[in-house]
Amino acid sequence: MHENSELPVTSPAIKGNPTAPVPADTILLGVSTFGDVDLDAGGAPKHHAQVLRQVVEQAKVADAVGLHSFGVGEHHRKDFAVSAPEVVLAAIATATENIRLGSAVTVLSSDDPVRVFQRFATLDALSNGRAEVILGRGSFTESFPLFGYDLGDYDVLFEEKLDIYDRVRTQNPVNWDGRTRASLRGQMVYPHVEGRLLPTWIGVGGSPQSVVRTASYGYPMVLAIIGGEPERFRPYADLYRRTLADAGKEPQALSVHSPGYVAETDEQALEEYYPHWLATRNKIGAERGWGPAGRGEFEAAADEDGALFIGSPETVAAKVVRLKGTLGADRFEMKYSSGTLPHAQMLHSIELFGSKVAPLVADRLADVPADRRQ
Repeated sequence: MHENSELPVTSPAIKGNPTAPVPADTILLGVSTFGDVDLDAGGAPKHHAQVLRQVVEQAKVADAVGLHSFGVGEHHRKDFAVSAPEVVLAAIATATENIRLGSAVTVLSSDDPVRVFQRFATLDALSNGRAEVILGRGSFTESFPLFGYDLGDYDVLFEEKLDIYDRVRTQNPVNWDGRTRASLRGQMVYPHVEGRLLPTWIGVGGSPQSVVRTASYGYPMVLAIIGGEPERFRPYADLYRRTLADAGKEPQALSVHSPGYVAETDEQALEEYYPHWLATRNKIGAERGWGPAGRGEFEAAADEDGALFIGSPETVAAKVVRLKGTLGADRFEMKYSSGTLPHAQMLHSIELFGSKVAPLVADRLADVPADRRQ
């Protein structure tokens, strides 16, 4: 691991540290997608090419309504169209003005850390300083056999490649030895990022070891909360901040990534989202040996204590404000796509999230006494 020195700001477009914690009365809101494949008018899955073009349209709406960030996740399976997030994000960069562009996540274990840096450094240049990368081990494992990696090396692949990436990110000559790829000897990696180090997060699913590793590198952390109560993750948030402090690292932002959907009313949101959630949940559940789900599991996940941020703008805003209070989250990114949820409904959900939910959250946080925000 390396200490990262401050680089001089050379572009007026690069302002401040995009991964620093935000004030106690603030939470930054964004959206993300895996490019879930929805259906055409005849009920057949759309072509991946059409879905990818839809993702660009969805990002344009997110930018237009003032959301902070747009994330695109990496998968290698038929039901998700995005396998190369940085290429999709580069297209989005040309169609948007202000929104930050990140991966959600980049599966570092089955990629080359040098190439990951190069691709996102390129995206950062083309987007005028708006790129971020979220590194993860991957809860879906299709990329491992696809690229010739042994799942038995799941842990060591991530550990070694994260070490390489961290060295490359310093923009100094890299020396490294390990067992998962060829050694590096004083090699410099280009292009360099303009004015600062490449903003980099680590995605964590909820293991203490992953939390401690993230803090030991001094990187901001994304908690993926897709099940259970968000409050259950408070020990991980506390452990992360405590480990940063104990290691003498600067405070970093904590982000939360959860599925969600916004409609005019709670009833409408639940009814529109449920069939797509159920089909996806049971398909993936069957692959992983889970039992079938039903309405009860869905409603428990969507209630005020659950991990699904589904409902009217008022309901979703209340859950986001609660998240700020329980975890001290600096960001919340809602995965707005869900299986075959139609493109038009996703667009409307994004629009409501930015135009209705975000102002409600800002107003409610402004009214919460400072000693109750975290």
